[in-house]
Amino acid sequence: MALIPSIVNWLNVKRTHQINLFRKYPVEVQEEGFRKLIEKSKATEWGIKYDYKTIRSLKDFQDRVPLQTYDDIKIYINRIRTGETDLLWPGEIKWFAKSSGTTSDKSKFIPVSKDSLEECHFRGGKDVLVLYTANFPETGIFSGKGLTLGGSHKINNYSNQSYYGDLSAILIKNLPFWAEFLRTPSPEIALMDEWDKKLSEITHTTIFENVTNIAGVPSWNLVLLKHILKFTAKSNLLEIWPNLELFIHGGVNFEPYRKQFEKYIPSESMNYMETYNASEGFFGIQDNLMINDMLLMLDYGVFYEFIPMDKFNQESPPTITIGDVVPGKNYVVVISTNGGLWRYIIGDTIIFTNTFPHKFTISGRTKHFINAFGEEIIIENAERALAIACKKTGAMINEYTAAPVYMDDNQNGTHEWVIEFEKLPGNVDYFTTVLDHALMSVNSDYEAKRYKDITISRPVIRNVKKGTFYNWFNNKGKLGGQNKIPRLSNDRKYLEELLDIHKQLSV
Repeated sequence: MALIPSIVNWLNVKRTHQINLFRKYPVEVQEEGFRKLIEKSKATEWGIKYDYKTIRSLKDFQDRVPLQTYDDIKIYINRIRTGETDLLWPGEIKWFAKSSGTTSDKSKFIPVSKDSLEECHFRGGKDVLVLYTANFPETGIFSGKGLTLGGSHKINNYSNQSYYGDLSAILIKNLPFWAEFLRTPSPEIALMDEWDKKLSEITHTTIFENVTNIAGVPSWNLVLLKHILKFTAKSNLLEIWPNLELFIHGGVNFEPYRKQFEKYIPSESMNYMETYNASEGFFGIQDNLMINDMLLMLDYGVFYEFIPMDKFNQESPPTITIGDVVPGKNYVVVISTNGGLWRYIIGDTIIFTNTFPHKFTISGRTKHFINAFGEEIIIENAERALAIACKKTGAMINEYTAAPVYMDDNQNGTHEWVIEFEKLPGNVDYFTTVLDHALMSVNSDYEAKRYKDITISRPVIRNVKKGTFYNWFNNKGKLGGQNKIPRLSNDRKYLEELLDIHKQLSV
């Protein structure tokens, strides 16, 4: 192990120079990446259809290729899954990430080419370590292992031609042999699809390892960490892993979970690092752990376009590229990738906090928001308001979701929040008031609709029993991995399902 830090430092010098290059010259780096994507794909069925060989400019590309959703390209993906080649991307694609970015019953199968594995997902994982060691040159993470909680979907065979599973499962399955010296548990345990058995096996295996870092979705890692603490009867994780120093997280906003992690890992030396790694690609890494934003990674074989959110619902919304974005504006992310996605709307929205270098925060989803009364509440508003309410009341939240209560003849509309508290606020009524006022402070549309209760009344908080969300995931077969419930929704389907489970647990 002593040799590993020296090798890493040697490799980091070159990679740090490349990262600094796109920090300074983002437009040029993206333009070069765009040309490579077009050149490599011109002989594919898609490239022939849109005559990639005569594309000379970005305008040519945008004029010819319409914006795409999953439904638009599903016919191609189904053909690739049966073994057809050279459709969206040259060569054979055998791996498909079963998307769990939403809780829709309809699964998405995102193609994961060899190029996207090597040049995007794996490069992103390496760059996490590059940027972390740049922040902490004396780090000890390489003296031990990283604990990775694999996905809930094992690798499945499809028509004897391709395989699908959670992205995390695909990454674990394709890791080079030497990576096993740096991670735990074994792939056999990490890829188990029976959640309760997986928890038990991971616990029995990892408590005897020198775990220095953990990676995964905060909510599911908390379930694992609580399980480990209960099994070992320890008061905190440092009694098990004294050298633990880093949690690499993504998938959901970390702030609602921060206090719980700090409770279970009571160390001022513990660091938390955010990443933006989706089924469609690895997009961002927190390069300064003192600031809650991420660096947009511009040389992973992903070409970015952005739709201003206020123009997203137009029939043909305009797109801009990296050189034209401005801080503070909400953008829908559009990608063209080395996995064969072309002008693909991934459904996420981001807000740039800085340009040159381009840094951002995830603001929400194009479909996960509440706009029942013109209030336009997005995920970022909800997370900020909840953080304020928790801070002022001492509460800690495990999970939550919110939906509107629509107006009728006898009452105004309102928002109903189903919250599973890890630690209850001293006074739920005060928590509700703080949340309401915080939402008004961060969203002027909500504030206007709340004026004198004319349109929207004070929100309603439903404090549900612990285990409510766990049972909901269990009922859906979505335990573990990257699964998450929409935080905000314009319909009440998820909220009503959760309230039904709460009633069953209360009997």
